[in-house]
Amino acid sequence: GFWLVSWFKEQFGHPERAAAESLGVAPEALFDELVAQVPPGSLGLTLQPTWSPGIREPGPEARGAIIGFSEQHTRAHLYRAILEGLAYALREAKERIEKRGGARIERVRVSGGGSQSDAAMQITANIFNLPCERPHLYETSGLGAAIIASVGLGLHPGFAQAVQAMTRVGQVFAPEPAHARTYEALYRRVYCRMYERLQPLYREIRAITGYPPQEGTSIDPGDRSPDAEHRSPRPPADHQAE
Repeated sequence: GFWLVSWFKEQFGHPERAAAESLGVAPEALFDELVAQVPPGSLGLTLQPTWSPGIREPGPEARGAIIGFSEQHTRAHLYRAILEGLAYALREAKERIEKRGGARIERVRVSGGGSQSDAAMQITANIFNLPCERPHLYETSGLGAAIIASVGLGLHPGFAQAVQAMTRVGQVFAPEPAHARTYEALYRRVYCRMYERLQPLYREIRAITGYPPQEGTSIDPGDRSPDAEHRSPRPPADHQAE
């Protein structure tokens, strides 16, 4: 999800990368200043963050999309729209989990690289309209391994005790009611309708360009003709190993 921040950094974040190097800070810390320049909703710029083809949800033909551009939009709007689009997608996943599990999610905890951004945390709280909690450290995968090791070494009698002793909430971001209302309207009336409206076009793109390729085929990067995917079958598994 938040690898899109890395994509933005590589493609559009050259000023922040240069400034961060001279200041000795992470470029992402300076990106929060871009977010502060743009109102919630990014003046209508709305992003569907399905940059990677072949995912199960919303569908294997899905592509990334950005709609709502105008002459007022800058790269600051694009960056905020990326954070908002990621949070919309996470909320969509949350609602699927609630529907399948039959229980409501009442708190959100965010870890990993994206959780280092106060702006991303606040946007997530507003889009979910739920308190958004950041653990006391963001590398929770490593923390989980340490918890397992502590129990294995006998430092704690069980996992419940280890979790209680080794984890805590660092900071809580509460939803801002006015912004939450804006995001609720954009999520329901715009974002949730994007894939349904764009899906036929994604299928046409796939049929014309051959990308993303159908399962069992591959494409020569230099060949984008309509039948490219049919001319480049993948080799059998035993040949791939060679």
